Amino acid sequence: MSSVDTIEFYGANKPYGFFSNFYNAPIYIEGVRYDTTEHYFQAMKFPQEPDYQRAIATADGPGKAAKLGRSRAHKLRSDWEEIKDEVMTTAVRAKFTSHEDLRKQMLQTGNAKLVEASPTDAYWGVGADNNGKNMLGIVLMRVRDELAAAQQD
Repeated sequence: MSSVDTIEFYGANKPYGFFSNFYNAPIYIEGVRYDTTEHYFQAMKFPQEPDYQRAIATADGPGKAAKLGRSRAHKLRSDWEEIKDEVMTTAVRAKFTSHEDLRKQMLQTGNAKLVEASPTDAYWGVGADNNGKNMLGIVLMRVRDELAAAQQD
C-alpha cells in the first residue's frame, strides 16, 4: 500500500473490524483480563471504585462496558481528559502485541492512514462531518509504527 491509501473501519464485524475497540481480542493488563480494548478503556475511568471497575471489566460485551463507562452515576476520575489518550494507547498496544494474527494484519496495512469512520464520535473518530480528530486512528498508526520498528530490530 502506498502512503496515500486510507483504510476506514467502524464496527467489529465489518471490513478491518479488528481495529475496532469492540473486536473480541482479550487483553491482560496488570493481571486483569479484559475481553476487548473497550472494556479496559472504560474501566480505567474509575480507579477510585474498584468494584465498579470490575463490573465494567467483566461486562457482558463491549456495548455494555461502554454503557457502564459512560454512566455519570459514578464519578469520572479527575484527570481523565489528560490521560485518556495514553489509556487508549496502552489498550491498543496490548491488543496488537498479544495477538500475532492481528499484529500481522495491522502491519500489512503498511503506511495507510487508519480512520475510525464513526458518524457520532468526533474525538476518537471522524464524526458526522468527517472532520473529527480521529484519535483512535492516530493511536493505531503510532502503535503500528512501533511494531514495524520492533520487527526491524
